[in-house]
Amino acid sequence: MRIKPITRSVLASFVIIFASNGAWAQDVSSYHMDPTWPKPLPNNWKMGGVTGLAVDSNDNVWVYNRPNDLTALELRAEFSPPIAECCVRPPSMIHLDMSGNVIGSFDAPQGHGMDVDSEGFVYLGQDTVRKYDPRTGEIVAEVARTPEREGGGRVGLPPPMDLVPGRGTVGPVYRFLPRPPRPPQQVDPAEEAREAAAVAAFREKYPPETPMIVGGLEEIRIIEEDNEMYVADNYLGGRVLIFDLDTFEFKRGWGAYGKPLAEISADDADHEYTPNGPMASDFVGHLTLNVSNDGLVYAADRNGNRIHVTTKDGEFLKEFTLATGTGAGGSTGGVAFSPDAEQQYLYISDLTNNKIWFLDRETGEVVGDMGQMGENSGQFFGLHMIAVDSEGTIYTGEVFSGERVQRFVQTDTPKGRLLQQLADMP
Repeated sequence: MRIKPITRSVLASFVIIFASNGAWAQDVSSYHMDPTWPKPLPNNWKMGGVTGLAVDSNDNVWVYNRPNDLTALELRAEFSPPIAECCVRPPSMIHLDMSGNVIGSFDAPQGHGMDVDSEGFVYLGQDTVRKYDPRTGEIVAEVARTPEREGGGRVGLPPPMDLVPGRGTVGPVYRFLPRPPRPPQQVDPAEEAREAAAVAAFREKYPPETPMIVGGLEEIRIIEEDNEMYVADNYLGGRVLIFDLDTFEFKRGWGAYGKPLAEISADDADHEYTPNGPMASDFVGHLTLNVSNDGLVYAADRNGNRIHVTTKDGEFLKEFTLATGTGAGGSTGGVAFSPDAEQQYLYISDLTNNKIWFLDRETGEVVGDMGQMGENSGQFFGLHMIAVDSEGTIYTGEVFSGERVQRFVQTDTPKGRLLQQLADMP
């Protein structure tokens, strides 16, 4: 299959063209940003950064967002009486249909990563994986995790927030910005030694093979054909953990290059990566994953600019590298697959470079890309999450200043053909 160069329409609807060899239903397939989706949110809601995105069995879309990203400038409708027409905090879980209408929602503590099973239960990554009944918003089950965190911090559900109407936070970008230079401060060797000893003691107490969640959650994937749940735990740069979907009991797991959990290094030096440098021997950080139809696991080590391919038992097969000069968060974010039965292509969301990469799934070769940093429709500012429905429609979710979901439809559909006609108009 030959990939033609990427073009950009006057609608800022990014397009990638495929010359098909019959693997897809269309002779030629391309993507346009759909400016009609989603519809305006009800109740004056303003979406926060998107930290989870999933397409359910009905091709409807679940969006897990962070209402606490919103600033006071965005919450002026919360005052009583309102001092502006918009906006108010939304629920953290929003359910959208294929037309872009909100068809359900519930509130849950903010987190990272999610998936939905065929019965409609929602699995959210918080300080562990919690299974929610979306009709009631109640927790049905949760995966075991350690009773403490490395470096301290809360474990368990947070207490209800005492929200002050109209009072937001500093926003989603502030903590990622470089701080102004400060005069050098003298390091206290004794304090450094105490901190290092505390880390070593924690890692000795909870070694890499600990059969429960130890760090934070990055990604969740429900594989119902195997009755299993795949989880990316960010402890020690990232661990792939598999749990029984009925009992939530731990079954198996692995690290970079498919190494057994017990062989993951507790030395931070083994998890370090310099852009364009050698690949680290262990995962570097922000691990996401997905499982293909033919039973291969694609673990994307974002901070390491690479994707590891293994079997479902963790047997290492190959490594793909991507935009290896990328720093500041890395290039290999979320993993999705093309809609053909063979899933010939990987779709990789890139938070730092703000584009979707299209890779040949067999070779890892980059065959195209789509997007650039910007705030216009079809551009991305913090491209974080990616999902694909059964028809091949691509959905994206953004953090930072993006704080939105977008949809990209194939040109060889009624809406796609109309968008193509508009793009061709002078």
